[in-house]
Amino acid sequence: MNLRQTLDFLLYDWLDAPTLTQRPRFAEHSRETFDAVMETCERIAREKYAPFNRLVDTEEPRTVTEPDGSLRVVLPQATHDARAAYAESGMLAAAQDYEHGGMQLPYVIEAAANAFFGKASISIGSNLLTVGNANLLMVHGTELQKQVFAANEFNGRWAGTMCLSEPQAGSSLSDITTRATLEDQDDPLGPRYRLRGNKMWISSGEHELTENIVHLVLAKIPGPDGKLIPGVKGISLFIVPKKLVDTEGNLTGVRNDVALAGLNHKLGWRGTTNTLLNFGEGQFKVDGEAGAVGYLVGQPHQGLRCMFHMMNEARIAIGMAATMLGLAGYEASLDYAKTRTQGRPVGPAGKDPSQPPVRLIEHADIKRMLLIQKSYCEGALALLLYCAKLVDEQHTGDAAQADEARLLLEVLTPIAKSWPSENCLEANSLAIQIHGGYGYTRDFSVEQYWRDNRLNMIHEGTHGIQGMDLLGRKVLMEEGKGLQLLAARIQATIAKARPQPALSAHADALAQALARVGAATKAAWATGEPTKALANAVPYMQAFGHVVLAWIWLELSLAAGASKDEAHRAGVAGATTYFHHYELPKIDAWLRVVESRDMTCASMPEAAF
Repeated sequence: MNLRQTLDFLLYDWLDAPTLTQRPRFAEHSRETFDAVMETCERIAREKYAPFNRLVDTEEPRTVTEPDGSLRVVLPQATHDARAAYAESGMLAAAQDYEHGGMQLPYVIEAAANAFFGKASISIGSNLLTVGNANLLMVHGTELQKQVFAANEFNGRWAGTMCLSEPQAGSSLSDITTRATLEDQDDPLGPRYRLRGNKMWISSGEHELTENIVHLVLAKIPGPDGKLIPGVKGISLFIVPKKLVDTEGNLTGVRNDVALAGLNHKLGWRGTTNTLLNFGEGQFKVDGEAGAVGYLVGQPHQGLRCMFHMMNEARIAIGMAATMLGLAGYEASLDYAKTRTQGRPVGPAGKDPSQPPVRLIEHADIKRMLLIQKSYCEGALALLLYCAKLVDEQHTGDAAQADEARLLLEVLTPIAKSWPSENCLEANSLAIQIHGGYGYTRDFSVEQYWRDNRLNMIHEGTHGIQGMDLLGRKVLMEEGKGLQLLAARIQATIAKARPQPALSAHADALAQALARVGAATKAAWATGEPTKALANAVPYMQAFGHVVLAWIWLELSLAAGASKDEAHRAGVAGATTYFHHYELPKIDAWLRVVESRDMTCASMPEAAF
């Protein structure tokens, strides 16, 4: 099955996405409108993104020095054309209200449609930060901030970023030192501050794809003594536009004091600029003074609460990026395995050198590597669309449905980000392996897919951060209610599968695995000591994710049972069996160290390394 056929199965045969049109927000939609969106995005991705994936990898962003000493980023024309086509499609505002120029699409359809761009060229850019930036402002911004900044991001005039990390702090946001000093409490665009500091790893932090860039910047407001409040409690969020604007959204002609200090030269995602930005160092003085002008979003010292609205959305998007890169590699290696001839079969017939070589796909180990890729990538895609539908249920369901969806998302989001970014990267490695030596060269696309995918384990919260979030917070919150809800859904699937002879053994194995996760969760926290409980948070997350994916594949097997496509049924059945026979048993080793609160890694003396 190609990507479109896979998406149709997941959206319509499994998730029954058209039932969302029974809700008032989506009432004007139908499967026909959903299909029209999918077809448009598939076409743009095919015409404007896929042909230029290698181009943007080899023609990396570069800078030229302007007469005023500033740096300007130069990108290939193909990147400009792809961005323009995406903006013209209306997908930047796909989920927004009609009154804001949006389509009021369900998020699950938006996520599925955007999958085509991720597979065609993640390096060109998926615009996820612009959409997430604008969505954050729609929740936490003032009415004028929504009209001036969010609206112009949704219509494609401006782009958006998120500026969190700093060179000296990395992921430790409590250690940021960017300072924001109040200048005008009554500015119409929001309390106006002057920001001074440096931000690192800013994707799309500088470019000329749009007429303006809206930076969302975390900074600390000093206390009465002029000192910054230590920790995360002092962090606030600010809108810092590259170019200053008026209350009508018009450029004023004044460049804000935000300067590009340099580009980061990356292993992958080379088509997307990644920058170090200086805020308030005086290169572009505003009203004769150094300091980048920024407008407070929400309340002072509530910056992280606001920013996490964007980060959680971005984490699902990163999981999708990892998944689509994995699928791209899977399709490439499957095609190669079907056409490349090499070696002869095991057994007497294979000992005759006069016999012609067979295709790679006829070898058992090649099938094993293809099946691993299929089970990882198609399973991850299903999980992410399931999470996307939960977003729709959270925002459009009744109070009980919305709360249940919220809790399930809290538990599943660390998995949705981290499981694909780890396992779909492994899928890319196997795609290289199937190509053999050719896969290690730039003559084939699979090496680029691996390089592009390696970033996804790092950004939007590393593996270690996600593991601690899952075991240290998400499974415990509200007395474990989210974990209990997820367990109930898994148990409901087990109950449906047990009566079916082909699935009963898988259902039993999943039931045992689910019980094991529950026991491990309790054992990890038996002493109530976070140091011991979280020493093996990543193995816990790996096991938890495998149980979730085993559940997803059992769900897909139930949905595929009625399919008239024999090859599709066989594909789902094979992936389900593979995952339950080969992958699910791995949780034993992971959970053993969690249950015993093994301190081997945590207690290793530094000198011993």
